[in-house]
Amino acid sequence: MINNTLSAYAPSKSSVQPLELQQKAEFSWWSKLIAQIVAQQTWLVFAAAVFLVSVPVFIEAPLVRSLPWLSLGLTALWVWLSFSLMSYPTTYIWGNILYGFSWSWLAGGIYWGWLRWEPLWHLPVESIGLPFVLWFLLTKNWGQIGNWFYLGSLLGTVVTDIYFYTVDLMPYWRQIMRVEPENIGPILHQALLKVQTPGGEISALLLGLLLLIVGILPLSTGKLHWYAFSGAVLSTILVDSLFLLAAVVA
Repeated sequence: MINNTLSAYAPSKSSVQPLELQQKAEFSWWSKLIAQIVAQQTWLVFAAAVFLVSVPVFIEAPLVRSLPWLSLGLTALWVWLSFSLMSYPTTYIWGNILYGFSWSWLAGGIYWGWLRWEPLWHLPVESIGLPFVLWFLLTKNWGQIGNWFYLGSLLGTVVTDIYFYTVDLMPYWRQIMRVEPENIGPILHQALLKVQTPGGEISALLLGLLLLIVGILPLSTGKLHWYAFSGAVLSTILVDSLFLLAAVVA
């Protein structure tokens, strides 16, 4: 009698199974949604990194020649905006990457504003944020997205300068920085002749391949900071290609 009574309250397999299936379906739906959001977010970070490397350079370049102090002062705006965005969970990521961009903007403002006539100062000035970035990463583990964006941007700059040294383009750099814009054409023509030599083409191919490998491999991790790094590295190829196209047109 007791067994019969208890069995009446025991859940049947037919009632438990649909509930388990429903729970699995709900979990699967949420997991897919989260995966889609994360995937979309990583590519948005990648796109932001590409944008922050490729677009502002064409804004800062003319600005820093005519209004260097204004260009330098804008660094404070980027820093303020970055920390303002990082104070909210929903915009933390974008403030973080903007923080890394502020280091690149500061370095560009200093070098292109006052030191652009000497290419030897380029890498030291572009590395102005390196000690701080490494300190935050190694000791605080803070600001990974922005710090890795800056490191990717700096790496692209290093590879570009290596190409300039390898092909012996630095003398043309100095000449271009000392003449009026309307007189740049003949100098660019001489520099392009260097680029079009076998050594220039092989160096461009090897260094471009290096940037591709370094930029693509981190994408397999799915981590936001590596996407920021990859976007910054790969956009170096885009920026260099645009400058080469501009030199050919000029």
